[in-house]
Parts: sequence; structure tokens; C-alpha cells
Amino acid sequence: MSDFSLIQVKVEDRIGLITLDNPPANSLSQKMIHEIEKAFDELSDESEVKVILIYGEGRFFAAGADIKEFTSVKHGTQFREMSREGQRVFKKIESSTKPVIAAIHGAALGGGLELALACHMRLVTEDAKIGMPELQLGLIPGFAGTQRLPRLTNKAKAIEMMLTSDPVKGEEAVAIGLANKILSNDDFLIEAKDFVKKITRKSSPSVAYILELVQEAEKEPLERGQEKEAVRFGDMSEKFDASEGIKAFMEKRSANFEDR
Repeated sequence: MSDFSLIQVKVEDRIGLITLDNPPANSLSQKMIHEIEKAFDELSDESEVKVILIYGEGRFFAAGADIKEFTSVKHGTQFREMSREGQRVFKKIESSTKPVIAAIHGAALGGGLELALACHMRLVTEDAKIGMPELQLGLIPGFAGTQRLPRLTNKAKAIEMMLTSDPVKGEEAVAIGLANKILSNDDFLIEAKDFVKKITRKSSPSVAYILELVQEAEKEPLERGQEKEAVRFGDMSEKFDASEGIKAFMEKRSANFEDR
């Protein structure tokens, strides 16, 4: 793995771990976003890695963008390019054929929440503080937050969160569809890894097909999505893992998938 200054990266039990480590609040600077992209690319190319888990070191997941950077930007064109670059990196995460999961404790605000929204799933502690306070700065979300938030929760709630800047806690995040599961405050990382291990035991090709087809469902008519599903169903049936999975089921044992 490459050397990083604002994040930590390692592989553990087939999980690629990206730790945001930019104290005190893990603010998302442009440099950190570039480091996240580089780490993500390396983990995506690593055959041993089946799932990528992102979390924050210290008290926060990521409490927003690095506001200090904004003071050095002199023109709207620079802000536009900053926005487009963040959007590009987060879209890459969203389009990954390996599941990317955010484990959120403390604050995930502004750009931090936008990073989490780009992940396939979000796990949150009860005291997690999740919100988009950009309007308090006289700005708006810039890393596709206005686009992803209404798709994950209902439109009215998304508008409320952005216009009031009021955050939601972990339990409400699950209730409104923003998060998948509540983790304990003390053992959130252990519980997140246990959750992720359920996915590492699945066949990588089948997981990749699921993520691909879900992406299709968001942009294609039902009929086209169904046809693509049928094609992938046939593709998967010809792989070793499908034969092994069916055989294991008939023999009442756990399948030993080989990701082929």
C-alpha cells in the first residue's frame, strides 16, 4: 500500500479498512479526498479484499469539509472544480463492484455525510450526529448531497435536513432509511467488522453482479433491468461458485466459495 498522511489503510480478514485520520474532526480536505481515491483504487485492485470499510479515527467519522480551504478560493470557477472533483471520487465509490460500507460514530456532517452517502451501506452508533449544515455557511452541498440524500430518505425529510441544518441521530437515521443498522457506541468497530464479515463469506462475482444490477435499477426501465438480471443470472450459473453453493445446500453444509 502507498504511504498516506491523512488516512490509514490496511487489509484485515479480507476487509479493506480505510481510516480517516485528520484530527481533530477528520475534515475532508482536497488532499484527503485524493488519498481516499488512491486507497480505494488500490483496495479495489487487491484480489484478497472483498469489502471496503470506511470509518473515522477519534471522536468523529468526518465533521464536514475543510472550511479553511474555502478561504483561499477566490472565484466560483474554483469552487465548481472542487465540487466536480469530489463528485467524481464519490461516484467512483458508489459505482464500485466491491461493497463499500461506512461505519459512522460521532459526527458525519456536510462533506463527511456526502462521503457516507456514496457508500453502499451505512452503519451508525446511537449517538451519531448526521446532517448537512452547509446553509449555515451560506453555501449548499457540493459533493452530490442534494442528489443522493433524497434518493436514500424521503424528499421532504431531505429538504428539511438541508434547509434547517438540523442533524438526525443514529436511531432516526435508520428509521428514515439513511442508515442500515445501529451499532453500540463502545464496540462500534468490532460490530461493524462482524457485519462486514457476513459479506466476505459470499461469492465475489455474485456480490459484484448485485451491485451492478442495483445501479441499473436506478437508471434503466424495469424491463431492461429485468433482462440484464436474467443475463447475469445465467452468467453466474456457469461459475464454480454457483455449483459449489447448490452442492453445499444439498449436502447441508456451508459453501466454500472460490470467487470464480
